[in-house]
Amino acid sequence: MAASAAQRERYPVTIDEYACYRRDGFLVVRGLLSKEDTERMQQWTDDIFHGRINDLDHLSPVFDWMTDRQKIERLASARLHMPHRQNDIAEWALLHPRVLDVLESLIGPDILALQSMMFFNPPGKGGQGWHQDAFYIQTQPNTLIGAWMALDRADEENGCLWVAPGSHNEPVYPPVSRGGFVHADERHIQGLFNAQHASNMDDSVNNLSGVAAKYGFAVPVVMQPGDVLFFHSHLLHRSYRNESVDRFRRSYVCHYCNARSWVPWSHGEPYEGQSGNSLHILARGRTHLPYAKPKFGTAVELAPAPGNGEDNGSMIVAMPGGGMGKMEV
Repeated sequence: MAASAAQRERYPVTIDEYACYRRDGFLVVRGLLSKEDTERMQQWTDDIFHGRINDLDHLSPVFDWMTDRQKIERLASARLHMPHRQNDIAEWALLHPRVLDVLESLIGPDILALQSMMFFNPPGKGGQGWHQDAFYIQTQPNTLIGAWMALDRADEENGCLWVAPGSHNEPVYPPVSRGGFVHADERHIQGLFNAQHASNMDDSVNNLSGVAAKYGFAVPVVMQPGDVLFFHSHLLHRSYRNESVDRFRRSYVCHYCNARSWVPWSHGEPYEGQSGNSLHILARGRTHLPYAKPKFGTAVELAPAPGNGEDNGSMIVAMPGGGMGKMEV
């Protein structure tokens, strides 16, 4: 279902925000989500965590092999993968128009929505060591970007995200087993090495910790409910266990790419051919590649194909008022 940008107020990304993202590899937009929208997402996560939504098999096919007790323990320990494929609220949040407004300015006007993860992180749980998201999710060209939507206050005590500003300028450090990995390796970039134990919280075995250390002290990203962190797919980032006594650190984390990118990834779900694009939702703009429509009918703002049959696309450029805007090519 297509919607029109004229029917709502867009979030205007400024040139300073754009430059901040390019310089540091991340951008925090305070209060991007309204109080009402944040509360809707909070209620949804509470309903899942406290068992008011009991059909866990429906929520995530990843849980099919687990017992009911194991499913509950899985939810309590960390995260729920790809809920947007099973739930209307998860799809709505993935395709939130104000999040997409910012993404347009950072990666271009054509956006493909790839992944969603609901993090619960109750007291005593959570944490992930240094890693780069493009290590796990491949796009070619590499236009992957994450959007981390805070549903609770996130700080040093309850396990906020930590980032190494500027580390997005690093290449992606490849896995030992190459498989279908599409990024550069040591044959192309001298000094590049295999990532050993990426995401392991023990810095003595996770050799990406040394790369992060090149950029000085890591920075905690303290956030309030409704804040959204946008971060580059090469940015080295991590989190720690929730050490609070009675506070959760809920967040909804989604990944996107420019819809003109080829995506040989679909979270383990099989697909025909060498591209998983047909399984991912075209969230904004248009593309010459296959794509999926929102399963639950969430409205998206798509651009019609040009009548002459040529698709030169469009681009985001600096505008006279100090903001970023779309210009047709």
